[in-house]
Amino acid sequence: MNWLSRIRTRHTLKHHPIPRTTWNRLMRDAAIFKGLSAVERARLRELTTLFLHRKAINGAHGLVVTTEMAIAVAAQACLPILNLGIDSYDGWIEVVIYPGAFRVDRDSTDSMGLVTRQSRVLSGESWLRGPVILSWDDVASGLTASSGQNVVVHEFAHKLDMLDGSANGMPPLHSGMDRQAWATAFSEAFSRLQHLASYGYQLDFNAYGATSPAEFFAVASEYFFTDPHTLQRLFPAVYDQLEMFYGQRPVSRQRSVGASDFAGLK
Repeated sequence: MNWLSRIRTRHTLKHHPIPRTTWNRLMRDAAIFKGLSAVERARLRELTTLFLHRKAINGAHGLVVTTEMAIAVAAQACLPILNLGIDSYDGWIEVVIYPGAFRVDRDSTDSMGLVTRQSRVLSGESWLRGPVILSWDDVASGLTASSGQNVVVHEFAHKLDMLDGSANGMPPLHSGMDRQAWATAFSEAFSRLQHLASYGYQLDFNAYGATSPAEFFAVASEYFFTDPHTLQRLFPAVYDQLEMFYGQRPVSRQRSVGASDFAGLK
């Protein structure tokens, strides 16, 4: 970060702070933030402030995005970059929020060149150099659930994956991380999930992760931040790689919180 960027950052943090009462209520009520230390919450508040200043958060289909809603989205989006930095989200400017799940119609071409129109109902979507699109119903449910599902983390994991130009399940790794170790951990886990899903086995992991390596990375990131014990139990090598990538230890974080704090959340 150059000197001009540092000056702008300090100005934003000083003159556009998130109201402390709103912030404290979010930290208290949202399950995904439980276990964060005071230092981590302070850093997250700064990142969230910068995110709100750099990104436009707009409602669609008549949805009015309140200040509290924008803060809730931004804080969840910034949790994965707690130790990566706000510049990880450079290159795009908008988050679009629908009231609920939204329909997307697209053409697809099969191996013989036949084009068909397909319609899908989505809770979130990320574009390479475009916006992140979210369903508010799913955003809100992700604040209180602790079950491996969080649409904000999912879509922003895609944004991190796309930093090298494509979503393929391998975001740009940090210096010192082993690409082969990452590839082995994720490919073996992905193959195992595909195998189990194809035979109809029940597994405590969202089968949507078997769709593609990119979706597996995004779903694994959801579990990493919302249900890390399940991810560590099912795919320990994947959990270890995500600890190195995100620079966070959510299993240790949750152990620091009394078991009663999580009772009834799963």
